[in-house]
Amino acid sequence: MAAGWTSPRFLSADDVEEIRRDYGSPTFVYDVKTLRDSASEALAFPQSFGLTVRYAMKASPNATILMLFDSMGLHFDASSGYEARRAILAGVAPSKISISTQELPINFGEFLQDGVEINACSISQLERIGQTIPGASIGIRFNPGLGSGGTGKTNVGGPSSSFGIWHELIPEVKAVVEMYQLNIIRIHTHIGSGSDPAVWQKVSGMSLDIVRQFPSVTTLNLGGGYKVGRMSYEKSTDLVAVGAPVKEAFEAFANETGRRLHLEIEPGTFLVANAGCLVCTIQDMTRTLGNEGHEFLKLDTGMTELLRPSLYGSQHPVSVLPRHTSSATSQYVVVGHCCESGDLVTPAPDQPEVIGERVTLKASIGDACVIDGTGAYCSGMSTKNYNSFPEAAEVIKDLKGHFHPIRKRQELEQIIVNEVRPSGAALLG
Repeated sequence: MAAGWTSPRFLSADDVEEIRRDYGSPTFVYDVKTLRDSASEALAFPQSFGLTVRYAMKASPNATILMLFDSMGLHFDASSGYEARRAILAGVAPSKISISTQELPINFGEFLQDGVEINACSISQLERIGQTIPGASIGIRFNPGLGSGGTGKTNVGGPSSSFGIWHELIPEVKAVVEMYQLNIIRIHTHIGSGSDPAVWQKVSGMSLDIVRQFPSVTTLNLGGGYKVGRMSYEKSTDLVAVGAPVKEAFEAFANETGRRLHLEIEPGTFLVANAGCLVCTIQDMTRTLGNEGHEFLKLDTGMTELLRPSLYGSQHPVSVLPRHTSSATSQYVVVGHCCESGDLVTPAPDQPEVIGERVTLKASIGDACVIDGTGAYCSGMSTKNYNSFPEAAEVIKDLKGHFHPIRKRQELEQIIVNEVRPSGAALLG
């Protein structure tokens, strides 16, 4: 059954028209109030012995968002050396940045010397750090043996995941630590973007068991993976409900061992998902006939800005804002503008290859459309420049309702600026 029609989460119809007029279409829009409210909720995560909230900046790495969270006291989780540099260029102090990465940057030694924290995510990374800076104080990311995720693509724990060092390899880890006299001050675990608090709580206990084997550890980072409901029927993680038993576990660990562990969490989606939307335009419509026929809305956006539906079968609220006021509705399949059959905005839930229909207000070519829940893993995770479509603009809505540009729309010349044309002789062989 098609989902019922929606209205934009934090934009009025006049807002949408102002954005299309002043910034063009498509344009990402972020809401300061929602960003601040989400950050405040994360900062209230239950704890007994200190808390650091690290924003998983891969979710949405625009400098304005980083600066806002920095001003509220958040720290930052970088998934690459480039992300760490990006945060520093945005004014974030190196000491507020932690790197946990699948690819250890070549200049990791410089990062450590500058005060950036690094979590070794494989035994090889651990060895390289030890060889370069013997005695360094670092963290280690472990795979605790259990994961949680809406799909296999969002599960980063358990035997099918390459993230972190498998928990049964601790003897090998200890041997490397001893060889290079490394000081392990942090244990990091992260299980994926799931919605099951019981699984997350179980992994917390498993993580504390790992901490027991490293007496020098003072901080346990439990990662993120807090489910956010984008659709009206989806539930969001209650941080208080999830955090209360974690707090109790930390207190019990302290009573048992005398060690008061500092807690770190790494929300990404939780902080920004519903703080962002994508304003776009219905640029075409078409239909197929017969019992299996559909009516299609073709947008001037798609996987070039919004990859999650094509990749995961993720669901996003889609609102049509007709230029002519009417309460009439219709049922549509919403697709993107790329020459790619997989450029589908409304797939069936968790089934990216199956089309889904949505009930919206009756649409016409030229009408505005707003896709909500696009604050996380959309602008920062897309098939940018596919079909040579330029990167979309980004704006932010302040607390007074005014809009400010935070990224210009890309020009075609910027897409091709790094292309190098060889001489004619080289082409002719």
